[in-house]
Amino acid sequence: MSAPVSATPWQRLPADLAAAMRPHLPSTVAAVAGAVTEATPAFAGIADDTKFVRDVHTAVQVALDRFLELVGTDEPALPPRIREVFVALGAAEAREDRGPEALLAALRMAARLLLRTASRSLARLRPVDTEELIDLSDAVSAYVAELAAASTDGYALQVREQAGEGDRRRQLADLLLRGDGMPGAVVAAAARIGWPDLDTVVPVLLPPDQARDARFRYGVDGLVIERGRDAVLLLRAGPRAARAPLAEALAGRRAVVGPELDWPQVPAAVRLAELAAGLVGPDPGPVFADDHLIPLTLRGEPGALAVLTARRLAPLAHLRPAQRDNLLVTLHSWLRHWGSRAEVAAELFVHPQTVSYRLKRLRELYGADLDDPATRFELLVVLTSHLNAPPPRVGRPD
Repeated sequence: MSAPVSATPWQRLPADLAAAMRPHLPSTVAAVAGAVTEATPAFAGIADDTKFVRDVHTAVQVALDRFLELVGTDEPALPPRIREVFVALGAAEAREDRGPEALLAALRMAARLLLRTASRSLARLRPVDTEELIDLSDAVSAYVAELAAASTDGYALQVREQAGEGDRRRQLADLLLRGDGMPGAVVAAAARIGWPDLDTVVPVLLPPDQARDARFRYGVDGLVIERGRDAVLLLRAGPRAARAPLAEALAGRRAVVGPELDWPQVPAAVRLAELAAGLVGPDPGPVFADDHLIPLTLRGEPGALAVLTARRLAPLAHLRPAQRDNLLVTLHSWLRHWGSRAEVAAELFVHPQTVSYRLKRLRELYGADLDDPATRFELLVVLTSHLNAPPPRVGRPD
């Protein structure tokens, strides 16, 4: 009975395949790179272009390395860093006014060579049975199909960019950066580029020479506008705008990431990114403005204080005003008195049991954050400003 079709057929490949192929990898890379160039008529005429040859060689190296990493795993074929290599290849084909057919033909040729090389490498070690060959063929076909899909996406992105979508995207980026557009106009501009639910945005400052790369790296999820001294990437909320993926994707790129804020606050978020860059100076990055909100607040930057206040008081936002105020003054006093309930009760003129009740409620709302020294300090800074210390006396129990 045949094995069911799998989205990750490389999971069934024999564990010794990678070991069998690795000694022959350098020669395999050179052979595949040379073969796909010579066998593809559209590429044969530019085989003397040093950059083209280097790009093809790099793509083959990356593709084969990743294929061997996948052997025996259920991982998706292409993590972002690998996928971007082939997205860029497709985009380059569009920029050179070549259709996608040449690149797809080259990938088909590469698939044949990869299957042949893998089969021969295993056969040098031991006999290879029919089922192993079938599994190997499935894995190579599925893997190269993923490479083709990434290349096609890159080609389509570049074509759209050249066909006028770039103007619409730049218009929205300009509206967001200026911050003075009518909400209806901004929402309509966002809908025209496929952002129908414009919500929060993360700004990223980049060196000007990275604008093109960022445009293709983030595709439909980002807007890039060049300002002369730098480029600004505006990422809509989503998995790619989260901190961990950004830290990986922007490593060593001298990027500065602003805080994630609602789209009307993009100018404020960009300003905080600029100020954070000024604090750290030259840094390979990425630098996250979120890590510098307290220094900026203590330097008198109201935008940093506003972001801190919104974040640190968010757990209380759903409460009734009177209940919220009682909890705020209690938390403020508790932080200043280093957790002494007796001193909090004396300052606020309430019974110690009332203090205990309120602190229990605060624990429910803030959880372990109340035990984190950095969070406690941020709360103290926010509450001192918010309540305009000294706090008012609250004598009526909840």
